[in-house]
Amino acid sequence: MSFNISERYNCIIIEFNGNVMGGPDAVSLNEKLHELIDEDKKNIVVDLSRVEMMNSSGLGMLIGALTTMRNSGGDLRIANPSPKIEELMSMTQLDSVFQNFNSTEEAVSSFEAQA
Repeated sequence: MSFNISERYNCIIIEFNGNVMGGPDAVSLNEKLHELIDEDKKNIVVDLSRVEMMNSSGLGMLIGALTTMRNSGGDLRIANPSPKIEELMSMTQLDSVFQNFNSTEEAVSSFEAQA
């Protein structure tokens, strides 16, 4: 897995590419999130449109990222999950923990509506 970072309307978009399996990727993501927190950038959208597969370690990585952002006074939202990932999140009941959106634009707008 790799990820790209962009910024849109006071919101950071992290676009995952490839399979989300945790491991060393979790460390890279955590380091990047702490850099963003230090820059006072705490509204995060994780775009999963280019993710084909996610395992339990990948879910754990997302939970850790969500916890990191909420502990800093921010939030993390999910955009564009595939039907397979939506089913995984539903089975693990994480769909009640994460705010999920059908598009990156909807997720970004949700932060605007909250302000």
